[in-house]
Amino acid sequence: MTGSVLMSADRVTMRFGRFTALTDVSLEVRSGEIVGLLGANGAGKTTMIRILLGLLAPSQGTTTLLGGSPDRDHRRRLGYVPQGLGLYPDLTVAENVSFVAQMYGAAAPSLPPALAASADRLVGTLPLGRQRRLAFACALLHSPDVLVLDEPTSGVSATARAELWDIVHEQSALGVGALVTTHNMQEAQQCDRLLLLSQGLLVGTGSEADIIGDTWAVAVSAQDWSAAFTSLNRAGLAVTLAGRNVRVANADPEHVRTVLQGDGIAAAVAVVPATIEERMTVLTRASG
Repeated sequence: MTGSVLMSADRVTMRFGRFTALTDVSLEVRSGEIVGLLGANGAGKTTMIRILLGLLAPSQGTTTLLGGSPDRDHRRRLGYVPQGLGLYPDLTVAENVSFVAQMYGAAAPSLPPALAASADRLVGTLPLGRQRRLAFACALLHSPDVLVLDEPTSGVSATARAELWDIVHEQSALGVGALVTTHNMQEAQQCDRLLLLSQGLLVGTGSEADIIGDTWAVAVSAQDWSAAFTSLNRAGLAVTLAGRNVRVANADPEHVRTVLQGDGIAAAVAVVPATIEERMTVLTRASG
């Protein structure tokens, strides 16, 4: 593994009263790498980010940011795009950029053409894709050493998503480290390394293949795919639907076939490699 450590957590546990949001989580982000933080809703991703940024103090464990504690001085070298984007909807594009530049003592940059054309528009009137592009521009204007991006492309078109990921890769090539949370598994493939949280536990690290491990899935091909889904779901199996493709994670194919036959549903059943989503489903059900 190359590059210096820019951000780290060492055995972090976070409790809110009797509820434990994170348990003994350790991670690091190095210069020039893109680390994907994955997990279902409630897995602890945003809580982990807030701890790494120094916005929450962990119940146990320690964190570092750029060689020190995650205090205000070290955060000045960090670029952050929160889920809510952190923009001021009642200010124009140019006013948002000017405000952020003044906070960091940086010169306001020249806006890219897509934003320059909207410089005098109120941010709240812009489409979401352009707002996200502005949030990226604001996060990068002070040339940060590390980026933290919390669901940075949620709700935008495929084209806008690709353009935003181009920016992340450009920054990585310059030696900037990036920690990215995402629900989009295609985006996970853009990362150099993945971390999977489930119920506040770090349950997988490494490549997509490392995360999936020995989890498999059963693919069900049925003319009446809706009936097949209903039948398997009623049987308590971890069934998912992608379009009209019915899949069951970590199931015995003979049991799947028996359930379908018992409901009079004709279907072909085959064992196939699992996806990260199915691995997440298996982990969530196991800890539920």
